[in-house]
Amino acid sequence: MKSKNQDPQDELFMRLAMKQAIRALRRTAPNPAVGAVILKNSKVLAKGYHRSAGLPHAEIDALQKLGASKAVGSTLYVTLEPCSSHGKTPPCTESIIAAGISRVVYGATDPDKRHRGRAPRILRKAGIVVREGVLAKECSAINAHWNHRVSTGLPWVIAKAGMSLDGRIDSPLHISERRWITSAASRKEGMRIRASVEAILVGGGTVRTDDPALTIRDIKIPEDQPHPWRIVWSKSGKIPKKSKLLTDAHRDRTLLFTNMTLRRVLKELGKRGISSVLIEGGGHTLGEAFKRKLVDEVRFFIAPVIQGGRVPAVNAHISPAHLNEVIYTKIGSDVMISGLVKKLNPES
Repeated sequence: MKSKNQDPQDELFMRLAMKQAIRALRRTAPNPAVGAVILKNSKVLAKGYHRSAGLPHAEIDALQKLGASKAVGSTLYVTLEPCSSHGKTPPCTESIIAAGISRVVYGATDPDKRHRGRAPRILRKAGIVVREGVLAKECSAINAHWNHRVSTGLPWVIAKAGMSLDGRIDSPLHISERRWITSAASRKEGMRIRASVEAILVGGGTVRTDDPALTIRDIKIPEDQPHPWRIVWSKSGKIPKKSKLLTDAHRDRTLLFTNMTLRRVLKELGKRGISSVLIEGGGHTLGEAFKRKLVDEVRFFIAPVIQGGRVPAVNAHISPAHLNEVIYTKIGSDVMISGLVKKLNPES
């Protein structure tokens, strides 16, 4: 027999809240993407989502659309445990109690140990019925990168490279002009990957050799979605003053780190609230990332050409990085191999 707190419609309305949360993706850093729905007598009264850091959280966005007095006796569905501490905005738990909401249903639990589980205790103490963990796995997946940063202090790291069948990412010495290795379709998919992260990282050698822009081109992104941060990791700090990263329209989104290990750079990015980083090269930088076991996910594009060249995609002596959930996708004339890096238990 089901408890009175287990309404069979809870999953239905949580999925509606999840659709709101997805609207917030890549707009809310350093905060998570969260959606909310307010329901009364099986009727949706208001929907909301967190639009940007510093703006109202999803619960408050929905309450403001509705008007606090109309929320009395309603049920609130929210994809993440409501915040219970002061930040740039007041605790959502205070507003929920003040609005007279009688029941709260949330999906994922806050991964931050400092706050985890506080909200249900506060709300129940105020007489509000709380149901936890509805579609928790699905709700948590919306903020997988944010969850990782909050739990580890490091952003989620994706290693990306376009290479020949013999694993090279540069042109042979006898070819003076650099040329694309992968197809136009693969490069367009690479832009979609860029659009899915909060930062793109390359080594100083890549900037000096290729002068990359590291911008999103040839695909549409929402106007209010910021371009990813562009991160340069360089031991010497010698970057050409006229490089695109320092002179183009997005130059205020470029960060240069010198005299730091790659792990320390990633920790610093985590402290800045950056939850996902795409490492695009070069070979030395990707090699260091794999050597130090900093990579969480792989997206390698392999072109049907054997061309020689001096620089391997992963230019380091590393322990093998085995993948889980491997997917092979044909893109144009190329194959993209994607997967999650297996993380060994510390005791193994």
